[in-house]
Amino acid sequence: MIAPFQGRWTKRWTAVARRNRPGSRRAELRVWGVGLGVMLGVVLVLTGCQGGPSAETEDGGVAPIVSTAAPAAVLPSSTSPQLQAPRYIFGIIYPMAHPFYEEITRLAEEAGAPENVRLVVKAPETVSVEQQIHMMETMIQQQVDGIAISPIDSAALTPVINKAADAGIPVVCFESDAPDSRRSAYMGTDNVKAGAELGRVIQKRMKDKGMVLVASGVSSMSQNRDRLQGLLDFLHDDTHIQVLEVRSNEGDDGKALADLEAMIDAHPHFDAFISTDLTSGSASVLVWKAMGLSRYAVAFHLTPEMKEGLRNGQITSVLSQNEAGWGRLLVGQLLRLARGEPVPDFTDTGRMVIDGSPEGLTSLPKK
Repeated sequence: MIAPFQGRWTKRWTAVARRNRPGSRRAELRVWGVGLGVMLGVVLVLTGCQGGPSAETEDGGVAPIVSTAAPAAVLPSSTSPQLQAPRYIFGIIYPMAHPFYEEITRLAEEAGAPENVRLVVKAPETVSVEQQIHMMETMIQQQVDGIAISPIDSAALTPVINKAADAGIPVVCFESDAPDSRRSAYMGTDNVKAGAELGRVIQKRMKDKGMVLVASGVSSMSQNRDRLQGLLDFLHDDTHIQVLEVRSNEGDDGKALADLEAMIDAHPHFDAFISTDLTSGSASVLVWKAMGLSRYAVAFHLTPEMKEGLRNGQITSVLSQNEAGWGRLLVGQLLRLARGEPVPDFTDTGRMVIDGSPEGLTSLPKK
C-alpha cells in the first residue's frame, strides 16, 4: 500500500525542487524529506480511519502504533450530554417572535437539560395562522415526542392538532387554548377572570371613576378575546369607569403604536390605558417615554420590558401569570405525556398583580 503513494509523492516533490533550485542536491533532499513527511501523514490518516494506527509484526500480527505527538485538541467524552442522542424531542410553537418567548425558551431548555431534552422552537415572524399550521405539519412529519403550542386561531389549528393526536403525538396548548381539539392539556389561566382582575386593578387606582383607553392583540386568539370580554364586562357592570375606545393591533408592532397614538390624539383627556396583550404593552412603554406621560398604564404579562417599565415609571401595574415558571411547566407536562403518564386537563399558572411601588419592585422575580 505504501509504494504507489511513495512513487507519486517523490516524483512530484523532486520536480518541485528542481524547478526551484536547479542542480541543488541539498534542496532536493530537503523537499524529499517534506514529501515523505506528507506521505506518512496521509498513511496515518488512512489507517486512523480504519479503527486506529497499527503496524504489522514479524509473525503477521498487528501491534498498535504509539504516537508521541501532542493532541491537537481535547474532545468531550462520548458520554457527555452534548454528544448523546436526545432522549426526547419536543416542539414549541409560539404565536409570534417576541423577546418574551425567548425567555420562556431559555427557561424550558434549563428545565429539560437534566432529562436530555432537545427543543425544536418555532414562531412566525409576524402573526400567521398558515405558518403555525405548517410548523405543526413539519413537527408531525419529524415524529417529535410532543408539541406545545399557543394557537393563534383555535378553530383553524384544531384539525392539525387532531392530526398530531392521531399520529400519537401529545399536544399541550398554553396561553391560548383550542378546547374543541383533542389536545392533551391546557396550561394557562382563566382569561375571562384575568380580564376582570385587570379591571379591578384600574378601578382601585382610579377610585372607581374616570376614562380609559383599551388595546388588545390578535382578535382570533382565545386569550385576547376572553381577557377583553372579562375586562369590558367588569368595567361596564361593576364600575363607574367609562371606556373611550378599544382597538386591536392583530400582533403588529407598528399598528399597536399607531393605534395608541391615534387614541391619545382623539381622547387627550383620558385617565388611563389598559393593554391586554404583549404588543400593546410594549407600545405603551415607548409612547409614555416619548410623550413623558404620567397617566396610569396597566399591562398584562411580566416581561423584562414590563419590569423595566415598572422601575422607570412608564407602567403602573402588571398582571402576571407567573411567566417565570412556564418553561418548567411546559417541559414537565410534555415529559409526563411522552412517558404515558396522566396530566391534568387544565393547569392554572395563577396570577399576581405587581405595581411600581417599592414593595412591588422588591417582589419582582430575579429572572
